[in-house]
Formats: sequence, structure tokens, C-alpha cells
Amino acid sequence: MLKPLHLRVNGESAQLLVGEEETLLQVLRNRLMLTGTKQGCGEGQCGHCTVILNGKAVNSCLTLALEAEGGEVMTIEGLAQEGRLHPIQKAYVEAGAIQCGYCTPGMIMAIYSLLQENPQPSEDQIREGIKGVMCRCTGYYKVVEAVNRVAAEGQSHG
Repeated sequence: MLKPLHLRVNGESAQLLVGEEETLLQVLRNRLMLTGTKQGCGEGQCGHCTVILNGKAVNSCLTLALEAEGGEVMTIEGLAQEGRLHPIQKAYVEAGAIQCGYCTPGMIMAIYSLLQENPQPSEDQIREGIKGVMCRCTGYYKVVEAVNRVAAEGQSHG
């Protein structure tokens, strides 16, 4: 049975009919064509599907779309403004943290959430903040370096 879903995604209003079992990830990728958010394990273990829902990082593969009713969702596509990378994205590129890129959207959204809560995190706090996103390409050193760059510049909000 389809139910109405009203939410804001990257600042834009979205209204659609969704199935009761449809996940937020499925709606973002398949219905709204926001494919930056990646499908990884589908079990909430890898964090590749991380988005911001009402100010908090969530695994969109575990979040039913209807749980986002009336909410505000930000995906990786919502970070860049007016054709300019968000400071987190810029620092990520400059630090060479991208590697294969598959985990990058989820990692950047986790970093965004971390820096919203703590604009000047310690290395331990950074590692704690990104631990929910699995990266098989790196030892996370470049990721930590990118977060440190953004925090040092005080530009975590874009």
C-alpha cells in the first residue's frame, strides 16, 4: 500500500507516494535520482548510505522512507553550493582522501555531522565520528587529515 511522503531534500520540497517498506535510500536513489548516496551492505554496517536527517547522520538503508515524513534530508548533492565544493569536499580532495571514491559520500556526510556537533574535534573524536563508515582503501589517515584541515580553517559550515 502506498502512502504519501512529504519532506525536504537538499532544500527542495518533495512529495511522493512510497511503499511502507521502502527505505530512504531507495527513495533517494530510485525515485529522486540522487545517486550520490551509495548502496553498500544494506544492513547498516558499512555507512556508505549515510545522509543527514533532521540534523543527524543516519544510515538511509535502515531508515524507512516514511520515518522521514515532514523531515529535512541532506545528501552529498546538497553540500556543494553555486558550483563550489563545500569546504569538507575541498579538504577531502586536497588531502588525497578520495581513493576509490565509493565510501566518499557517506564519509563526507559523517564528517559533516561530526563538525556540526564539534567544529574542533580531536583526532580521537574524528576517528570516533567516522567509525561508522567503512573504507577499504585507506587507513583513514588522509580522512583525518582532511577533517583537521577543515577544522583548522573554521569553515565546517560552508
